[in-house]
Amino acid sequence: MATPLTASTLLKVLRDEGLHVVEHRSWRTHNRNHKGPWGPMHGVMIHHTVTSGTQNSVDICYNGHSSLPGPLCHGVIAKDGSVHLVGNGRANHAGLGDDEVLRAVINEAALPTDNEANTDGNRHFYGFECVNMGDGKDPWPAAQLEAIEKASAAICRAHGWSYRSVIGHKEWQPGKIDPRGFTMDAMRTRIKERLTGKPSGPSKPPAPKPPVKFEPFPGTAFFRDGRKSPIVTAMGKRLVAEGCGRYEVGPSPDWSDADRKSYAAWQRKLGYSGSDADGIPGKTSWDKLKVPNV
Repeated sequence: MATPLTASTLLKVLRDEGLHVVEHRSWRTHNRNHKGPWGPMHGVMIHHTVTSGTQNSVDICYNGHSSLPGPLCHGVIAKDGSVHLVGNGRANHAGLGDDEVLRAVINEAALPTDNEANTDGNRHFYGFECVNMGDGKDPWPAAQLEAIEKASAAICRAHGWSYRSVIGHKEWQPGKIDPRGFTMDAMRTRIKERLTGKPSGPSKPPAPKPPVKFEPFPGTAFFRDGRKSPIVTAMGKRLVAEGCGRYEVGPSPDWSDADRKSYAAWQRKLGYSGSDADGIPGKTSWDKLKVPNV
């Protein structure tokens, strides 16, 4: 039996999971507790709003409407991944559902098909409405899916539940289709991986690579008959990459006539001519070739 999280605890566990959480109006005391009990808690239920726009969706979920007073959930998950808290306590989101589904959630077992509406779900489930038209065309951005994963995992972690404690509205109440656009099995897999320390959402960006270092110009005298150096090989590879290679075999560490012809082609590519394109490297053309350190 799980006691409902307090408003402060709910806020903390969501933020601890790395979510951007927005507190909407008097959400901490906004509920339907006068209509029935709140708890014990058994799971998390995911919905789509059939609305567009973050503020519009948040306002509707906070206020409700004439036939269904708010709050209509506990949190609204926007397309940018932000979570807007609109209620704490009993909320009009789950309605009546299948008692066998509830037992499966409690036992963390495979879900049966929902074919009855005989059990009060508003009492036992946290609810998140996700901004989406639910028409199968409205996209689910990666940031929003990651936020659903994180919000669900945060509550499961707080209660010691497994990924099997998260269900879709369509798995609870016959006739419902939400959430539409992704499968709950795929979402539960993501939640499982996050709870076991292997989140499937976007990873941290790779550490920046250290800057590439280039060979400084070794001087004109370096390039003479008989010179053998890995610098010559590296230079030849760069000349080939620039489309200036004139090698039948190679390049090799041995400075050769093929290296001279190749470098002359590089000089001409840079706009040099005559004696300025004699195939002997100079500092300006060498620096532009960017031969990596060897």
